[in-house]
Amino acid sequence: MKTQISSLRFSRLLSATPRGARLARLLTVQQLDAWGWPPACAASEYAAVVAAELAANAVTHGRARGRGFRLTLINEASDSGTLRVEVTDARGDRVPPSLATTPEPTAESGRGLLLVAALTTRWGWEPYPPSGKTVWACLPLT
Repeated sequence: MKTQISSLRFSRLLSATPRGARLARLLTVQQLDAWGWPPACAASEYAAVVAAELAANAVTHGRARGRGFRLTLINEASDSGTLRVEVTDARGDRVPPSLATTPEPTAESGRGLLLVAALTTRWGWEPYPPSGKTVWACLPLT
């Protein structure tokens, strides 16, 4: 009898540095390739951008001295058309802003979550006890 896999899951702890954020992007592409989505497909490219933006935010806004961030990728077998990208950091006191305000055209930052919202079907955040948070985004794997 064959055992069914309930989900495909990848998780890695990374340093809260620009290098760690870059590695999150590269690991996302590599893991999706291992799961059957080649690097050149739209799903892989979108997932890489989402992972890079969430990781960059964790490094910029969620870094705590001596603490890294965790990248998690989940493809539920029951919903194989959706990938959930999660980035968990140590700063639960710094939550993502609402998208109600758009950054000024000349602003040098503030567009990352707009990009995440445009590439995903939904995104949000939740507390990660005792003191962190997880920012997540779901995107289609089609």
